[in-house]
Amino acid sequence: QVQLVESGGGLVQAGGSLRVSCVASGLTFSSYVMSWFRQAPGKEREFVAGITWAGGTTYRTDSVKGRLTVSRDNAKNTVYLQMNGLKPEDTAVYYCAADRGPSISTYEDEYDYWGQGTQVTVSS
Repeated sequence: QVQLVESGGGLVQAGGSLRVSCVASGLTFSSYVMSWFRQAPGKEREFVAGITWAGGTTYRTDSVKGRLTVSRDNAKNTVYLQMNGLKPEDTAVYYCAADRGPSISTYEDEYDYWGQGTQVTVSS
């Protein structure tokens, strides 16, 4: 049974930092593209960042790329999203997702497995 379990969310002031993590089990982690999506209140879920098995990355926008960094540790079956310079508009539930790839898709329908999400709240 495949499981993706996120952790590390919380409440932070604007300008602060958080690192969210996602531990995968039940799949060959190193074979999967891993991505982060987020869903803000009243909005659709959107792609944030993704990383291939070899470490290639894609980000939603240049502004996100400058503040958020996706990484993975295949030995620990874990993908991370380091978030710096957080803004109130980054408030959302953050989900990790796994796709067989090989390329990073920004479309959620392409993803095979999802975590339950972790809440990130940025206060102004």
